[in-house]
Amino acid sequence: MKFYNSIGPNPRVVRMFMAEKGVKIPSEDVDLLKGDNRREPYLSKNAHGQMPALELDDGSTVCEVTAICEYLEDTQPKPALVGSTAAEKAESRMWTRRVDLNICEPLANGFRFSQGLPLFKDRIVTLPEAADGLKKVAQDRLKWLDGQLATREFLCGKRFTLADILLFCFLDFGATVGQPLDPENKHVAAWFARVKARPSAAA
Repeated sequence: MKFYNSIGPNPRVVRMFMAEKGVKIPSEDVDLLKGDNRREPYLSKNAHGQMPALELDDGSTVCEVTAICEYLEDTQPKPALVGSTAAEKAESRMWTRRVDLNICEPLANGFRFSQGLPLFKDRIVTLPEAADGLKKVAQDRLKWLDGQLATREFLCGKRFTLADILLFCFLDFGATVGQPLDPENKHVAAWFARVKARPSAAA
């Protein structure tokens, strides 16, 4: 297998997931700043031109971070970062979906349409007029999440899962691009500190 890696929160999600699993996969860096992900030879691996991608031994490619992580979970079930039972898997997938749609996507697009606009305006459809609203959506959902984390160690209670990894990587990224965590979200901040203390956070 080969992991196509780059800067940014999405590849970091997979790196952190692999670190938690103890999985080591040869990698190749793709220069996102130069736009190498938007041209050949990378486009033959991922026609969507996004990072990252996982090339399997048969030459096929798995793209999208949740799909890559689910593949790694299925091929190396322990430690379980999605779940060991149907109920555990459903719970972590629920939280992964909530985090992705309600926080990660608006946070990322808020960046792409504002601070990141010079890099993205010629690569994707951008809506600069939507940037402030998208950032507000992410912050609003984080405020909601703060209440949910008042009595939880991690998003799935005692279990550390893909949902935590996804949220951590995007919040850490957000802090570097003008979207820091509101200090009033004390439960999210405590959760963030717990995750940051894990060795895999350095991935």
